[in-house]
Amino acid sequence: MIKTVNIVLAPADAADTRTILRVAAEECGVTTKSITGHRILKRSIDARSRQARFVLQVTIAVNEPLPEAPAFDPQLQNVSNVPAVVIVGAGPAGLFAALRLISLGRKPIIIERGKDVRSRRRDLAAINKEGVVNPESNYCFGEGGAGTYSDGKLYTRSTKRGNVQRILQLFHHFGAAEEILIDAHPHIGTNKLPHIITAMREQIIACGGEVLFNTRMTDLLLDGDRINGIKTDDGTVIKSGAVILATGHSARDIFELLHRKKILIECKPFALGVRIEHPQSIIDAAQYHCTVRETGLPPASYSLVAQETGRGVFSFCMCPGGIIAPAATAPGEVVVNGWSPSKRNNPYANSGTVVAVDEKDFARYGFTGPLAAMHYQQMVEQQAFKAGGGLLVAPAQRMTDFVNGKRSATLPGCSYLPGLHSVPLKTVLPQEVHAALQKAVVTFGKKMKGYYTEEAVMVATESRTSSPVRIPRDKETLEHVQIKGLFPCAEGAGYAGGIVSAAIDGERCAEMCVQQHYAG
Repeated sequence: MIKTVNIVLAPADAADTRTILRVAAEECGVTTKSITGHRILKRSIDARSRQARFVLQVTIAVNEPLPEAPAFDPQLQNVSNVPAVVIVGAGPAGLFAALRLISLGRKPIIIERGKDVRSRRRDLAAINKEGVVNPESNYCFGEGGAGTYSDGKLYTRSTKRGNVQRILQLFHHFGAAEEILIDAHPHIGTNKLPHIITAMREQIIACGGEVLFNTRMTDLLLDGDRINGIKTDDGTVIKSGAVILATGHSARDIFELLHRKKILIECKPFALGVRIEHPQSIIDAAQYHCTVRETGLPPASYSLVAQETGRGVFSFCMCPGGIIAPAATAPGEVVVNGWSPSKRNNPYANSGTVVAVDEKDFARYGFTGPLAAMHYQQMVEQQAFKAGGGLLVAPAQRMTDFVNGKRSATLPGCSYLPGLHSVPLKTVLPQEVHAALQKAVVTFGKKMKGYYTEEAVMVATESRTSSPVRIPRDKETLEHVQIKGLFPCAEGAGYAGGIVSAAIDGERCAEMCVQQHYAG
């Protein structure tokens, strides 16, 4: 007999096999001795009551062997001598597009402006220690894209867009822990992602694909309304009837190139604000209703939403046990993001907390046209740099002082390595963003005990939440509405957010590229 049951366990028991089997046996009305095999299918945390509990979905075999789980086969093949598709960008969308092309019998040629993961680390060290930004190699540009250093959170609501389980299985195939196939909110960790990304690249090359680092696309070659290839910064021309544009949300030069060539792009509303950091113990106490987090429970997270001054305000990319990182892509700007290592064992919890902004806001500062949101974004990032005083020092304010309109005499400890400078954020953030945030953090404090506190620090500016531009494409073919064979993809095109949804979109673009017979 094979049975699947849901069981509820205390945190300390959820990792104990004997307890899992005993409770599963009781739930099924059998003896523990009769269980001949078991497999955990799903695991989640229910923290709604005063005592947090794990909920496990478990399959057990009673007096018969437990069937093996179906083996995952990525169906990769040798594509050395088949037509090629150019992929611009080696982030999650680009890498998963490449793997999908290989499984469908097409050769991917990936063009990546930045460096491989190993070489990229030196530039990240220079950002953190010296405040020096390499415009081609930073937290956004380089192998794995922003995804490599964006925490590795794999939770997505994009279940209708593609096969989420396949994406998770591919990550597992290339080295991620098996837990990502089980946990309701899977997480890899920034410390482990580089090894996985490297394994993906090595597999792509082993199958006959190409990955060209330190190679920036400078032009799209057109033949009327069709793509004919690309040109790179060293003058090289790569011919192809298909180009997947997976450049990410920060490739401003690509947006400018498209606009210059009169390839249709659209201004896209986005969200902008700050990173808010608390001691992790405050978030644990609020979410787990405890003084000290119980053994077996991971650091707690949160998700908060409010409507203030007629605008949506929401937490974004919450990183328990994480750090705030400098994510600028050019000198003279301050941008912050967050990530967590796999153990999530840092003493702070941070989250982007952002406000929706749109064309009316951009026009108020004189920005109009397809690049209006991008210019508004740049304006705020440059204001943050000036307010911080240089070297990527970020302007910051205690949460309570931010609400009360006071300059902070001192700032709490913070994980942001380049350092903080006490600044009234009213001088950095647009008035519409500042006003909404002032009200929202108080509202969030009413929703979550302990959130509104002088121990929290607000760090500007969180501005790369999504692309400020949308590259319009056909809903059915995913091609650009104007240029045949050009497939705008994922975050940079305005169609996905987060690692898994970007990967799914990369796969979809690869599939449509093959279906439309574009290659070579």
